[in-house]
Amino acid sequence: MKKTIVTLIFLLGLNGFSQSKSEMEVKHTILSFFEGFHKQDSLAIKEQVSESVILRTIGNNADGSQSVKVVDFSNFLKSIASIPKNQKFEEKLLGFTIQVDGPMAHAWTPYEFWFDGKFSHCGVNSFQLFNENGNWKIIYLIDTRRKTNCNPIN
Repeated sequence: MKKTIVTLIFLLGLNGFSQSKSEMEVKHTILSFFEGFHKQDSLAIKEQVSESVILRTIGNNADGSQSVKVVDFSNFLKSIASIPKNQKFEEKLLGFTIQVDGPMAHAWTPYEFWFDGKFSHCGVNSFQLFNENGNWKIIYLIDTRRKTNCNPIN
């Protein structure tokens, strides 16, 4: 009897840690986006986003205030492709919180950004995705960027 109860508790506990198929697909889309990002492959990045993707970033102004800035997607792709190949950059995703409701999903991914092996900044990405004909596509991405209150992981 004790073995049955322990097994049941164990299996119920595992269920709390499992991800749904949709959550795994959303995570795969985001990881594929960053794989293209790190390879500076604009076509691979484009495969993961909707044609009407919207990019934003929350950044500091000269006076110290913060504002939401528009990021043109084609300029974003050009800026990634223009980084010299001898300069290494990596956005390390520190975790995923994914929520799915039918054809819509949200993913929250804290990150650290490293440039040439040195810590640059940290923040959070917030992705909105839409299931477009069976494929999850990023429709909206906004991030924060800061140099303080970060605990870089080497």
